[in-house]
Amino acid sequence: MRQILIVGGGYAGFYAAWKLEKKLRRGEAEVTLVDPRPYLTYQPFLPEVVAGSVEARHAAVSLRRHLRRTRIVAGKVTAIDHAHRVVTVQPADGETFELGYDLIAVTAGAVTRTLPVPGIAEQAIGLKHVEEAVAIRDRLLTAFDRAAALPAGPQRQKLLTVTFVGGGFSGVEGFGELLSLATALLKRYPELHRDELRFHLVEASGRILPEVTDRPGRWVVRELERRGAHVHLDTRVVSAENGHVVLSTGEEFDAGLIVWTAGNGANPVISRHTDLPVDERGYLVVRPDLRVEGVIDAWAAGDDAAVPDLASPVPGTRTVPNAQHAYRQGKLLARNIIATLRGRELKPYVHHSLGAIATLGLGRGIFQYRRLVITGLPAWLMHRGYHVLAVPTWERKIRVLAVWLTQALFGRDILSLASVQHPRDAFVGAGLTAAGEARPDQPAKGLASIAQVLPAAGKVPEIR
Repeated sequence: MRQILIVGGGYAGFYAAWKLEKKLRRGEAEVTLVDPRPYLTYQPFLPEVVAGSVEARHAAVSLRRHLRRTRIVAGKVTAIDHAHRVVTVQPADGETFELGYDLIAVTAGAVTRTLPVPGIAEQAIGLKHVEEAVAIRDRLLTAFDRAAALPAGPQRQKLLTVTFVGGGFSGVEGFGELLSLATALLKRYPELHRDELRFHLVEASGRILPEVTDRPGRWVVRELERRGAHVHLDTRVVSAENGHVVLSTGEEFDAGLIVWTAGNGANPVISRHTDLPVDERGYLVVRPDLRVEGVIDAWAAGDDAAVPDLASPVPGTRTVPNAQHAYRQGKLLARNIIATLRGRELKPYVHHSLGAIATLGLGRGIFQYRRLVITGLPAWLMHRGYHVLAVPTWERKIRVLAVWLTQALFGRDILSLASVQHPRDAFVGAGLTAAGEARPDQPAKGLASIAQVLPAAGKVPEIR
């Protein structure tokens, strides 16, 4: 029985495994999928997770629940040796090990592109995974609570200042949704004023949303500025040390929250740790039918592959690395792998764009298909309708719709659970007296403090 190995459980990998399960005959092949996360992240929902419009768990699809005939390996592929048909896997715990295969499909995706800007590595949060979206939301909600207890001044202003770096779809949607949330929060915080909010969107090029044409892009800038945002075009972040943001224009300000969405970069496993052919950017070179160029039994799709765009009139164009393509490439990948096993003809990947659509906050959006542009509430409704249909499985669709209905009736949930990111702080820092009782005036600092208290008490406190 042939062994099919899928590297990565994102859109392309998940859909490839899902379709292979449905189409493979019994005993025809076994499928193994390797990914460090036990779920697929539906990234178009991350901006709405930031705003609290979608529950974090509903933006993730469990691999084990929906891939019932696929072997799931929890680990990170650190090297691909196709000459010997083996990959090296690093699990979260334990030693690295090797997995053999007969046929490999590389769908590891891209990584967040970072630049050597001082302070970014220490201060910024990305927006590529569910946990990052949750952290951004909780950070803003906690900042409002802290700012409301402070007098007007630099410290309060820093807490109410947010900076997004990167004007692509991820950055603009996250920025618009967080701005919408912050504006709505002001009604619950009479201590704070609208003019104290400082939202900065920094983009190195001369426009945002490169997937739409110039005129709709300029409309988005005007819409964000009308809502009080500061959009900095042709501007780079020079430094962000200790939250002090310095722009290439000379402008400086303190920001309590910095979000980095400045595009994607090549996955280091693909660009540096494989013998498969890659292009100058570090992406796998593939044919239109998704086979890796020049080798046999190797396939690739999604954001780590340079897939020829046969729908483009410009020769040599590659498909844009987005969910719209990865989802369809994953399904074609499964179809072509099965065709190879059965000696059938392969099908090339051709997909004509359905247009570009983005949310800019509750009730606000933009859609463009060729020369047709729709803005405002209709575009926002189209965004929600498209993505609730596109998110995998009916179970997730129903859960997301239920949350949207609840919000329509009761409004936004503005509860912050930032403390869950440090669940042991309350336990470790509770503080104990020599008699084993709580001492609220002097909380203990860590496990070392508890260890120092217990010997002094002469006995271990009774556990009831």
